[in-house]
Order: sequence, then C-alpha cells, then structure tokens
Amino acid sequence: MTPVFNSSDYSLQSRLLIAFSVLLFIFLGFTGVVLDRAFRNSIEAGAADRLQPLIYVLLGAVEEEDGEFYFLEDLLEDRFSQLNSGLYGFISQSSLGELWRSDSALDFTLSDPQVLRERIGVGESRFRRMAGEQGEDFFMLSYGILWEDGIREYSFSVVENAAPYFAEISNFRTSLWSWLGGVAVLLLLIQFFLMRWGLSPLSRMANDLKKIETGDKDKLEGSYPRELRGVTENLNLLIETERKQQSRYRTTLGDLAHSLKTPLAVIAGILSKLSSNSSDEVEQQLGSVNDQLERMNQIVTYQLQRAVQSNNSGSLAKQVRVAAAVEKVLDALQKVYADKSIQLQCELDDAAIFHGDERDLVEVLGNVLDNAYKYGSKQVYVSVKTLADRVRGVELIVEDDGPGIPEDKQEFVLQRGARADTLVQGQGIGLAVVTDIISSYGGEIGVESSELGGARIRIVFDPH
Repeated sequence: MTPVFNSSDYSLQSRLLIAFSVLLFIFLGFTGVVLDRAFRNSIEAGAADRLQPLIYVLLGAVEEEDGEFYFLEDLLEDRFSQLNSGLYGFISQSSLGELWRSDSALDFTLSDPQVLRERIGVGESRFRRMAGEQGEDFFMLSYGILWEDGIREYSFSVVENAAPYFAEISNFRTSLWSWLGGVAVLLLLIQFFLMRWGLSPLSRMANDLKKIETGDKDKLEGSYPRELRGVTENLNLLIETERKQQSRYRTTLGDLAHSLKTPLAVIAGILSKLSSNSSDEVEQQLGSVNDQLERMNQIVTYQLQRAVQSNNSGSLAKQVRVAAAVEKVLDALQKVYADKSIQLQCELDDAAIFHGDERDLVEVLGNVLDNAYKYGSKQVYVSVKTLADRVRGVELIVEDDGPGIPEDKQEFVLQRGARADTLVQGQGIGLAVVTDIISSYGGEIGVESSELGGARIRIVFDPH
C-alpha cells in the first residue's frame, strides 16, 4: 500500500515553507485568541464602568417614605422612562425581593428573579452577565447601600441589554481575523521569496550539476556562499578524479589489448608458416589450432571492447552531433569498400545529439555500418533523427540489401553478455558489443528484416 504522505517527495524549500507556515499560523492563532479574549474582557469591564454612574443616578433622585420609593425629579437618563429601552433599574431587598422597577422595565422579566434577593454588602458592587426571558444577553450591576436610618439595607441594580457590546465584539473579531489573515498571507509571501532567495545557490548548484551531466559544463563554476564552497570544491575534485580514472582505465586496457593481440598475431604467423610446410594430417591439426586461436582473438577483442566502455550516459556526459559522427564513419567505409560501389542513401538530422562519449558512439556506428557495407550487395540506407516524443531521444536506422541475419539468430546476437565463442561469425561479435554499449546508455536495439532484402538495425538512445 502506497503511503499517502511521503516526506521524501517534498523539496527542501517546500519543507521549510510548510514548517514556517505551521509555526506562523499557530503563533497568529494564539495571538488572535489572546487579543479577542483581552478585548472581550475590556468590553465587559467597560460595561461595568458604564453602569456604575447609572447606579448613582438612581441614588441621587430616589426618596423613600413608608417603604415606598419615589423620585423627586426626572431621572437624568431618559431610557429609564422609555418602555423596553434596553436599560432597566431595580431596587430590592434580600428579605422582600423586588421593591421598585423603572418605567422601562414594566414589561421586562428577569430569567431568574431570585438574583434580586441576593444580599449584597454595603458599598459592595457585583457585576454579572445574565440572560433575559427571551434568551437575550444582559449585563447587570448591583450595588449595596445602607439607608439613612442606618438600619435598612437595599440593593440598587441596573440591567442593560448586552447586544450593542457583543456587536462591538463581533465587529472587532471580524476586523481582527481579517487583519491577521492578511498579515499571514503577506508574511507567507515574504517568507517564500526570502527562502527562494536564500536557497537559490542550491538551485543553481543543481542546475550546474545537471549541465555537467548533460555535457554542457565541465565543472561547477561561479561564486557560491561560504557554506557551499567546500561542497563545490569536493564535487569538482570528485568529477576530475572520475575523469582521470576513466582515462587511466582506458589507457591501461588499451595497453592490455595490444599486449594480448601481439602474441596472438605472432602465434598466428608461426602457424601459417608451419601449415605451408606440413603434411595433410599436421595441416589439419594446425587448422584446428588456428580456429581456436581465432576464437581466442575474438573473445579478447569482445571482452576488451566491453571493458573500455565509458558508460557516460548518466554521469559527466558530453554532447556529440550524431550526423557528423555518421558522416565521418561513412567517409572511411566508402574508401574501404570502394570496389563494391555501394549506393548510399542518407537522411541525417543535424539537430540529433548523443549524450555520452564520442568513442562509444563511433564504436556503435563503426560496427553497425561496417556490417551493412560488408554484407550489403549494392544498397545501404542510413537514417538519423530526433524523437519528438522523447526528451533527448535519438533514433538511428541502418539497412542493407545483403543476406541479412536469420530470424532464429536475431535475438541471440543481441543478448547482452552472450559468450563470444558461441556467437555467429562476423556480425555476432560486433552486435553483441553494440548491444552492451547501448544498454549502458539505457537505449534500445532491434534487428529486423529490411525491405531492401537484408538486415534492418534500429537503435534508440533515450537518456534520462
């Protein structure tokens, strides 16, 4: 089962952006909650401060006679006189409950009338939030006093509708989260561009490494930050070391090839001289030895050709124009096989590029084109083109009008790693080497029958 989340799929910039975004939203979220709570508390404290003077308004205008309260003058706050104005006044006593209510509260019913029976100490204020009978929210401030006779205690209460306060809180909350959201988006954009600028040397290094891989560059160049200079220097050293090592391997194996071929050539020459001066039986035995010597020579040639492959398709590759390499090989073959008067038909795309070592490409072209000239009768067709459906893809087709390769041998001659001493004479060795080189570049090769009558070799280089 494939995991839904895989951290390896995210770039370093994406990881940092996600981490900072989570941190930013947590910080701004807590900030918003704290500011919202602080503003709410401030509004409620402001409501208590607002109601306190209204208590004094009632106290300054009220008179009492035989337990009945009346006002000597109109109240300074008109809303006490307006029915259902949202501001209500009460006078109560803990033992008797409600004693008086303002004209505005004639139709008003408290959800819990027992709050008017609570005893409040002299000089003590009690602020609370409460609900009305219809479910509305109200703020209530009660204040305890000792009447002039020094005996009776009363509670003066003012109740006000909290809707305007909560509307103010709602407006503040909307404004707060809108601003915090805008700040979050702005900070994310700034953070994105800062991280992009800060990580740009890594992106530049990745692009330079890609250019080195495709052969557009030889090493990492340019100015890098101090933290990356050690990495770039070590990578350049590694690249240079690899190239020197490849060159050393090629030189060593080339020397080995000459060292092995020379003794084989001397032995072949001696056998040839002995064969000319020997009897039929000895000549037959020398012929068998000569056949085995030829097989040894093929094996050495085949294995050494495999060993010196550069395998540069995925690392430190160069760009080689395929058309130019094909023309160079064809010019040489036209001279070698001039006596055959081969009619050559070419369709070469100058834009076709091989990403790898030129010697590997020449090795492939040399084997395939030489087979076409060697076994073709009068006609050879060569096509090189860039594949539009594959990035950096190149297709090479070579056809001849010779006897071709038998169908039962077409798959065998392309088997990578097939033993050289079991391959068919001639084309088998060359195509096996070609197959190994193409496989090392992630390419494809196929052998078919040509409309010209001979073999049709199709090669596709498709580097990744």
